[in-house]
Amino acid sequence: MKRIKNVAIAAVLIGLSGLFVYSSSKKIVVTEKREVIALPLEIDFAGEKAPLNIADVRERLDREMVINTNLHSTTTLILKRANRAFPIIEPILKKYGVPDDFKYLAVIESGLANVVSPAGARGVWQFMPETAKEHGMEVNDFVDERYHLEKSTEAACRYLLAAKNKFGNWTLAAAAYNGGSGGVNKQITNQQVTDYYDLLLTEETSRYVFRILALKEIMKNSAKYGFEIPNEQLYHPIEVKKIEIDSTITDLAVFAKEQGINYKILKIHNPWLRDKKLENKSKKVYTLEIPIEGY
Repeated sequence: MKRIKNVAIAAVLIGLSGLFVYSSSKKIVVTEKREVIALPLEIDFAGEKAPLNIADVRERLDREMVINTNLHSTTTLILKRANRAFPIIEPILKKYGVPDDFKYLAVIESGLANVVSPAGARGVWQFMPETAKEHGMEVNDFVDERYHLEKSTEAACRYLLAAKNKFGNWTLAAAAYNGGSGGVNKQITNQQVTDYYDLLLTEETSRYVFRILALKEIMKNSAKYGFEIPNEQLYHPIEVKKIEIDSTITDLAVFAKEQGINYKILKIHNPWLRDKKLENKSKKVYTLEIPIEGY
């Protein structure tokens, strides 16, 4: 009787919060009632419409929408980070003539954080070392510009422009960012089709553009999908001053204190600094960001 009474109380309490409780002699199962939101009637990437009239295209988009609308902690953090990262990324895309939608490619690559993949890709744009060097970034023991948001965004633009020139449209350029230009081109030749939505690709690349589309839709209409974040809870840009250095810094901790901050804060704002010192025999000019206040 005591167990039944406890279950009944739980049912009342949890029921008030919009949950359903099922009880048996061995377990209590609690499930949350959630609204199923319909897919958008149409959607595009960089102005190129996805053919949602095709069943597998519609279902592949649905998969990514379902996943990302239910990854609440991850999607919430992405929305918070975007408020700080997008103002840096957007003008660079515009400068290079790359569609604004590619900022969502950065979202699905890294969640707008400086992450490291199991394969060794790093930074917001997830460049491998050799690809980074090929597109103008410095990568060594002291400096890794894959962690430099402005410079890695510029490198991504150069990669994407070359892919667009090769394939003729932005959707395939996005697919090539994941699957490699050579890999995508091989499948186009083998399958004798020229549209991303007609290609049978690896699991990751076949999901890639759909993940971009899903995050674009959710982030542009966040309240519709249940993500209402007050402005004060977003991550806002931090005001910084920029200083130029053309010599070796033998101790970054000492240097940080001279700037009125500490080593941790210096590294947070300049994550491309990869050692405890900055070796600079070539007298290259580096620009460091020093937060002014509120860091």
